[in-house]
Amino acid sequence: MDKNNLPQHIAIIMDGNGRWAKKHHLPKAMGHRYGAKTVDRITSHCAKLGIKALTLYSFSTENWKRPPAEIDALMNLLYEYLGKELKKLNKNNIRLKAIGDITALPERVKKKLEEVISKTSANTGMVLVLALNYGGRQEIIRACRNLAEKVKEGSIDINSISEDVFSRELYTKDIPDPDLLIRTSGELRVSNFLLWQISYSEFVATKMLWPDFKISDLDDAIEEYTARNRRFGAN
Repeated sequence: MDKNNLPQHIAIIMDGNGRWAKKHHLPKAMGHRYGAKTVDRITSHCAKLGIKALTLYSFSTENWKRPPAEIDALMNLLYEYLGKELKKLNKNNIRLKAIGDITALPERVKKKLEEVISKTSANTGMVLVLALNYGGRQEIIRACRNLAEKVKEGSIDINSISEDVFSRELYTKDIPDPDLLIRTSGELRVSNFLLWQISYSEFVATKMLWPDFKISDLDDAIEEYTARNRRFGAN
């Protein structure tokens, strides 16, 4: 691994918890629970490597279509994870951030999330970004509405809207675009994740189910990234 060429921002579509549970003859909720253990390992490893930002696709806007029992299990797990991880986040100097419409989350989950974000806000190391109730199309529509309102009220001129201006209306306005996007479970789609931000991200797909995703698998993905020549359309 070329440690002088590490991705500054890694984004991960954590896929395969349900299939992992089925494979091991376990309830689906157990797949999510084992997936949370992988989150813990991968987050700690990225911080040790010196990665600046790690974004995890934790709950999409489309995930509300899942059975109520599964949604409840996911929200309970998120609440539990936030409570348990606060000490570790502070110990590792990790700052927590959330992107997406968190107003729709259950009240106790939202309050716990806001608490952990507040209590890690002074940390100066890696930023851990949880995409919660997040959708890329919805984020772009939100940005368009914000800009339209600013044009209407006269605070900006329509001709001044550039890519940079638009980017500042996104949830990720203070985070650089991902250098590397990883998707587990063998699927080859972006699933409405960071549609604007991944325009020039390098993709690595693995057949490994998320609960089975190991530190060595992350290292392999980073090594593949460092071996690529990023041209950004220049040639």
